[in-house]
Amino acid sequence: MKHTKRIATAVALTASMFLVSACSSDATPDTTQNVADGKTIVNKENWPEKTPTSGLTKNLALPLEAYMASYEDQVAVEQASNDLQQSCMKDYGIDLTLPRAGANPPPSDNDANIERRYGITDRDDAEKYGYQLSPALQEHTEQPLRDLSGVEVEVLTGHTKPEPPQAPKGVKAGEPFAGPGQGIKPARAEHNGKKLKTGGCIGWSKDQLGAKEADPIIVAQLSGDSLMQSMKDGEVIKVLAAWSSCMDGKGHAGLADPYKAMDQGVTNDGKPTQESIALAVDDIDCKEQTDLVKIWSGVDSAIQDKQIAENKSQLAGIKKQRGIEIAAARKQIAASQ
Repeated sequence: MKHTKRIATAVALTASMFLVSACSSDATPDTTQNVADGKTIVNKENWPEKTPTSGLTKNLALPLEAYMASYEDQVAVEQASNDLQQSCMKDYGIDLTLPRAGANPPPSDNDANIERRYGITDRDDAEKYGYQLSPALQEHTEQPLRDLSGVEVEVLTGHTKPEPPQAPKGVKAGEPFAGPGQGIKPARAEHNGKKLKTGGCIGWSKDQLGAKEADPIIVAQLSGDSLMQSMKDGEVIKVLAAWSSCMDGKGHAGLADPYKAMDQGVTNDGKPTQESIALAVDDIDCKEQTDLVKIWSGVDSAIQDKQIAENKSQLAGIKKQRGIEIAAARKQIAASQ
């Protein structure tokens, strides 16, 4: 059960933990170049589909996805925020270039992580990569931010720059060590004759977009709960047993569910082996033979329909607030182009 809970939590919160980076919201791939190495910083061709277009989850969407922010929406809000912060800093005589969002896309469009919610589901990918992500999704584009001076941090954040951590006793001067920075204090009142904004330029950018502090993972938590509940359903238990029997017949004994197969198939170095590819292909074939994805997602969807009914007011508020922020973000991006 601990294993199952860990998997369900990871599935539900995967997209929430990605740091989105910025891009425009039109359909043309962004080909902004990194001057240092000539590589494309943001390439929309690597972004996840809003709804899967291949594999066993093709055209599949769960009810709670209507309340989740898409990756495109996330990067739009992040880009607009970055644009506003840069403009705000310039008003104080500070040139600051923030990283572009959208440079390092996640494997799934939103917190449902539908492509791997029930284990891997795309046979073409399995034949090439086993349980690993495609090489494009394993790459990471670095966009280093220059070290900000104390006053720059104050203008940006509304508080002082944290003091460097003190070296633990016994650590010699110059030796590396890890430790938390010291406390922060409210920022100075003004810079270059201009009063600092409440919360700095970051706080101001949120105000401009109508952003409100809210629980960002409530929908993801409901999604994780529905997955956990679905695994206790009789239909799902039965289809998991059928899948496990199918896998046993292909020489993969002792796999109670697709998550165990993923644990077994993922390689430490990120490179698929012939064995992991064979396991992945058999895994998907057994899912197809038993109709696992259709049955499991059907139960999952029914549970989510009930969750939505029970949390109607809160979810409607989240959706409305997100719509306000996204509309403001797209308006800001259009104005800055």
